[in-house]
Amino acid sequence: MTPEEYGRGFDQAVGPFVEAAAAKSTAFLGRLESAGLVADEMLTVRDLSRLPVLSKDDLLQLQITERPFGGLLAEGADVRRVFQSPGPLYEPELDRTDPWRWAPALRAAGFRSNDIVFNAFGYHLSPAGAMFEEGARALGCAVLPGGVGNMDLQLQACVDVGVTAFIGLPSYLKALLEKAEDSGVDLQVQHAFVTAEPLPPSLRSWLEERVSSVRQGYGTAEAGNLGYECERAEGLHVPDDALVQVCDPIGGEPLWNGEEGQVVVTLFEEDYPLVRFGTGDLSRFIVEPCACRRPTPRLAGWLGRVGDAVKVRGMFLHPAQAKRVLAETPGLDSFRFVIDRVEHRDELSCEIVPEEGIDELALSEAVKEKIRSSLRFRVDVRVVGDLPGGDIIDDRRTWE
Repeated sequence: MTPEEYGRGFDQAVGPFVEAAAAKSTAFLGRLESAGLVADEMLTVRDLSRLPVLSKDDLLQLQITERPFGGLLAEGADVRRVFQSPGPLYEPELDRTDPWRWAPALRAAGFRSNDIVFNAFGYHLSPAGAMFEEGARALGCAVLPGGVGNMDLQLQACVDVGVTAFIGLPSYLKALLEKAEDSGVDLQVQHAFVTAEPLPPSLRSWLEERVSSVRQGYGTAEAGNLGYECERAEGLHVPDDALVQVCDPIGGEPLWNGEEGQVVVTLFEEDYPLVRFGTGDLSRFIVEPCACRRPTPRLAGWLGRVGDAVKVRGMFLHPAQAKRVLAETPGLDSFRFVIDRVEHRDELSCEIVPEEGIDELALSEAVKEKIRSSLRFRVDVRVVGDLPGGDIIDDRRTWE
């Protein structure tokens, strides 16, 4: 199936979905009206693609205007949990089985109902831990909710309960395996599904020497599963239950022929119509069919960002948000975040320039606490004499 054929496969779903979503969601109806579009005239994916892309900043502005969900959530919709991602952006978890649709990706990675899965994503406020637990449970797996915490205790628990599969950052899997080797512990992880940061060939090779099957996926907190590897590990198959497009970053037109553009997703969920949502990530379609014969086309992986935000340890660091958080810190003249990659792990630090006569230690602690509480990053803060002007994020990472 070519990418364009995949897109046309959603044509029959568009009309009924748009009509129902416009009746339920004031924000979605407002988007249609602002674009000069009429719900009952939206009959195909081509029609839907006339709707301007909704950026993450647009979604944030909707939520600021009307808390907490910006008028997108239908009145009376069954919401199981509510999450908060940096921004802050609020995400509803609708009362569905596997609401973020990760089960097919985990199945492709070799996960089965008899697996015991160690889930190393966080369970606090942000949705990553819960979304992957839902996917694993949909397959019948038992889940050890490790989250982010004491690795010694996590390792002991993995051994004691007989963990056979892992979900989390690839860098965290490496650290866990190194901890097991250093401790003389035989960790029996057979399948690993990793996401939220790049998986360079050198790290993949290191992991595959220790884990039988390592597959990566791609998704967002708002939209869930947007792509996953099959056994060929040559690109990311887009899901068959969400419309994933690659679009021109300026005009928003779909690019089906392998050109690079922004990943844009439409979820056919009437109670929370996330339609033509721009992830801010760049990718392109691989136009050749996959040898695995799965019907959906593949994305070529993460190729960068449309805007200024960067992903660190699986979470986005937004320059504008960082400025808002630190702008009014008493005694702080200027600051800059520095991102490095050491032993396949992100290292984030913040360089600060104090105003004259300021207690440097107290200022460092104040900055560290603001970053921890508002941006959710733990950083080392370094006092420097001066900083160059320009960008407040210095990303020095290489992905070799």
